[in-house]
Amino acid sequence: MSTVFIAVRVTLVTLVLTGLVYPLVSTGLAQVLFPKQAGGSLITDSKGKVVGSELIAQAFAKPAYFQPRPSAAGDKGYDATASGGSNLGTTSQRLRDRVQADVARLQKENPDAEGPVPVELVSTSASGLDPHVSPEAALWQVPRVAKSRGVSTDQVRQVVESHLEGRELYLLGEPRVNVLLLNLAIDHQLGHIR
Repeated sequence: MSTVFIAVRVTLVTLVLTGLVYPLVSTGLAQVLFPKQAGGSLITDSKGKVVGSELIAQAFAKPAYFQPRPSAAGDKGYDATASGGSNLGTTSQRLRDRVQADVARLQKENPDAEGPVPVELVSTSASGLDPHVSPEAALWQVPRVAKSRGVSTDQVRQVVESHLEGRELYLLGEPRVNVLLLNLAIDHQLGHIR
C-alpha cells in the first residue's frame, strides 16, 4: 500500500511540474523576453488590422502583388492547420503536370519577365507555408507588379531591394524576401490596390 501511495504522489508531482508549472513558466518567459514571436509574429496593415503572420505564407492572386511559393498545405494550399509537403517524388506524373501547369501560368502572367521561371515559384517548401522567396524570384516578378500598378520597374525593384533579408548571423541560410512584408511595403509606398 505504501508503494502505491508513493507512486501516486510522484505521478501527481510530475504532472503538476511538467503539465502546469513548466508550460506556464516557459510561456511567461517567452511573453516577457520575445513578445512579438510568442504572439505569432503577427503583421498589421496601416489601419492596425492583422493581415497575417510573418512566419506563414499566404496566397496573392492579384497581378499587382508578389506571389509566394506554391503551397501543398491543405486542400487549397496555404492552410496553416495542415502544414506539410505534397510528398510527391520526382517520378510522380501528378507533380510533373502541376509544375508544367504552374510554369505555363507564370509565363503567361509574367510575359515581360526575363529568363526562365525561378524553380522555387513552381516547387513547394517542406512545410508548404514558407513565407520567403529568393531575391531572384522576387525580382523576376517585378515587371508584372510594376505594369499592373502603372509605375516603373525601377520603383518596384527599389522596394524589393529594400526588403532583402540576409543570412542569419551572416552565416546561416540564404538571402530572402518575405512576400507578405514586401506586398505590404508595395501598398504603403506605391498605393493600395483594391
